[in-house]
Amino acid sequence: MMGETATPVPPVLAVVAGQPLTEMPTDLFIPPDALEVLLDSFSGPLDLLLYLIRQQNIDILDIPMSLITKQYMQYIDLLEQRRMELAADYLVMAALLAEIKSRLLLPASPQQEEIEEDPRMELVRRLQAYELFKQAAMLLDTLPRYERDVFQVSVYTDNDQVQKVFPDVELSSVVAAMRDLMQRQQHMTHHQISRELLSVRERMTLVLEHLQHEKLIEFTQLLNQQEGRMGLVVTLLAILELAKQSLVIITQADAYSLIHIQANQA
Repeated sequence: MMGETATPVPPVLAVVAGQPLTEMPTDLFIPPDALEVLLDSFSGPLDLLLYLIRQQNIDILDIPMSLITKQYMQYIDLLEQRRMELAADYLVMAALLAEIKSRLLLPASPQQEEIEEDPRMELVRRLQAYELFKQAAMLLDTLPRYERDVFQVSVYTDNDQVQKVFPDVELSSVVAAMRDLMQRQQHMTHHQISRELLSVRERMTLVLEHLQHEKLIEFTQLLNQQEGRMGLVVTLLAILELAKQSLVIITQADAYSLIHIQANQA
């Protein structure tokens, strides 16, 4: 009908036991800090100080004490309003900042012979050490943790039957594998090096002893058939070494004729 207005429907705040709740209960108790949201939490005075420095992109070796101290005191005022028991540690750091600021403002004593270290350096070293430990803690926190990222799983079954599945191998494959194994095994043979029984140095001495009794010796007289090919090579090398040292003279009248050796008397 014209002229009638619709009655507004109150908003539903919550549904309790299946019934819509359109009005706030008068006996509902809400703690004063129940709806408080803390966006930035710090684990200590050094953490807050490092946050203020990094937030403003300040060089940690050149800290503006006035600006940092002012911002630090603002955070302490906020703590004192809500959590007085948490502000104690921060007040100690505030006292240290005030001391460093006063030492920077006071002029140096003329009687002071040595150059005094920058009052901020001790604080800088503490901040650097704290930052290293903080980064290490964050790295450790990213590692998988038992009962947080990795969970133990146990499965129990009543009928455990292990079924062995053998591969389908052809006889030709077995033969080829055996042939390959035998070829590789040939390279595993042992090779033992033994000391030579015949010595060129000893044979040189023997030849010189023969030349002391006979002035001219035929080459075949120095050979021993029992020594075989090794004796022939050693004797030839001994004679050539003696000729190189000009201790003997080797003569041969014609091609393929007998070879004679005599001592060099020069």
